[in-house]
Amino acid sequence: MLKLKSVKTFVIASAVSLAAATGALAFPDKSIEYIIPFGPGGESDISARFQQPFFKDKFGQDLVVSYKPGGGGAVGWAQLNSMTADGYTIMGVNLPHIVIQPAQKDVGYTTDDITTFYMFHYTPDAIVVTADSPYQSLDDLIADAKANPGSVTMSGSGKATANHLAQIRFDKMADIKTTYVPFKGTGASTTANLGKQVKAQWGYTTVGAAQGDAVRMLAVAMEERHPLFPDVPTFKELGFDMVGGAYRGMAAPKDTPAEMIKALSDAFGAINADEAFRKQMLDGGFALLDVDSAGMADFMKARKDEYIQAATEAGLLN
Repeated sequence: MLKLKSVKTFVIASAVSLAAATGALAFPDKSIEYIIPFGPGGESDISARFQQPFFKDKFGQDLVVSYKPGGGGAVGWAQLNSMTADGYTIMGVNLPHIVIQPAQKDVGYTTDDITTFYMFHYTPDAIVVTADSPYQSLDDLIADAKANPGSVTMSGSGKATANHLAQIRFDKMADIKTTYVPFKGTGASTTANLGKQVKAQWGYTTVGAAQGDAVRMLAVAMEERHPLFPDVPTFKELGFDMVGGAYRGMAAPKDTPAEMIKALSDAFGAINADEAFRKQMLDGGFALLDVDSAGMADFMKARKDEYIQAATEAGLLN
């Protein structure tokens, strides 16, 4: 499983420099279009909006956020490589979406078509129950699931999503059988949990941040405890090697020059290293991730292998 890299201390320059044939060309020298392949208001949009003022402050140019929703992101990703490849058009990307979607059917792109240059955070998977739930601990939920196979119903955000794959993996690790109930989005999944339509929720740490005292998280899929929830154990602490969730980053059209990919990676790495940005993300319930363009191939291979195995075992790719 992934281990988060420690953040290196470094001095952030006022601009990222590129070597050009005619001399040093400052990058960026104009605004960058940042396309979110979903509608406004979701976590992809929220985290992009967090990045905006830091980009402006560090590089003097705007990140202009726009939206191209459809097909759970597939409409945008299928069009990415037809867009201008000059480093000034980028698009948000999500995992496991860009792995599972093309593995299930023809969606107009393949995983290898997507040139991801930086992964900057993930929303950790978490098991969430209501504050008055009889499950006081993860052991309580496991005990019920073992005694009553299939009776522990758990809401989640859609089929073949991060939540669904987490449920599949955890059931196998814990040797239990729970019933996953997919809803259209985290909001609907949370409403079902709060309304006691299910016994628990495969949600995210952001659900804990948003719902506060109305819910209790039994475990989070992180290497270490989330600083916003110091009393909530990780799955690893409890004996289950689970780290992950919904990963988010940025990609560029495949023909974007390598030096521009490096410059984009460095720019967003500088934002991710900013302590004020990191605090804002953590306060929102997110977890920071620092995978640059140089480390992307290894990162993507590990994620792809993990997702395809889980989805295949669950019959989601048939």
